[in-house]
Amino acid sequence: MSFHSGFVCILGRPNAGKSTLLNALVGEKVAIISPKPQTTRNRILGVLHCPKSKGRDAAQVVLIDTPGVHKPDSSLGRKMMVEVREAMEGSDLVLLIVDASKPSPEDQFVINMVKKAGTPAMLLLNKIDMVKDKAKLLPMIESFRQMHDFEEVIPISALRKQGLENLIQEMIAALPAGPRYFPEDQMTDQPARFMVAEVIREQILQQTSEEVPYATTVVVESFEEDPRLTRIAATVYCERDGQKAILVGKGGQMLKKIGTQARLQMEKMLGTRVFLELFVKVKAGWRESREFIDELDWRRQLERLAGAGERARK
Repeated sequence: MSFHSGFVCILGRPNAGKSTLLNALVGEKVAIISPKPQTTRNRILGVLHCPKSKGRDAAQVVLIDTPGVHKPDSSLGRKMMVEVREAMEGSDLVLLIVDASKPSPEDQFVINMVKKAGTPAMLLLNKIDMVKDKAKLLPMIESFRQMHDFEEVIPISALRKQGLENLIQEMIAALPAGPRYFPEDQMTDQPARFMVAEVIREQILQQTSEEVPYATTVVVESFEEDPRLTRIAATVYCERDGQKAILVGKGGQMLKKIGTQARLQMEKMLGTRVFLELFVKVKAGWRESREFIDELDWRRQLERLAGAGERARK
């Protein structure tokens, strides 16, 4: 018996259920979810800690949720696809997840990406709880097996947590012996500052419609923690005055609703009371601004904050 570990990329088209799967496997909400496509914009890392059990080695599976695979039509979309490719390049295993209730010819495009990467891959037929005629699954499995030599084909429901124990077993068996990359109490590498921005964006996705969710992004301007109260100020950027009017709402009611729901989630996540200030600004064409999009990367934000702290100490 030995300890297994490795990096596993979750890949699929928009709305296939990647973030739902990540949260279900990790057992904590580390990625926001919504029924709207392209909810995930960055690589989201979640850590699955697996103790030794009967017939199974102990393991640590580092899962990487990725943006939905699509043909990009903006700088933001191109950045999202870069995130996908980089996640695949550094992985030991790919989980290609497809919506079994709505198979599409576009799945072939994602399979071609897997072939090109050359990384061992398992196919997950997700949302089997929505497939009324289960007899359709066998020919579907056979059809996908003809497209690529998958290590395994596993029917699951990430939402209902069906088939996940079998998936975990197969992942551990496929990963090499290796070290523990993260402490046992760590579920993600995301800083709280990034996670609260995502919580706000999740509420925008849930509370608004049409083009507004896709034309918005969130930047946390300040994040001050003490044991009892966390003070957060964040700016919601959109592209047009009309979108700003929708986000603010009549008498500020929409922004208040977004802020209240986000604050309640943050308090659960951070374990403190939260004082949240939200602002809305128009930044025309931000999705096409490569410089602005690069600044949204939380890794770059951390570097900038660390540099500012270093300069302040001097």
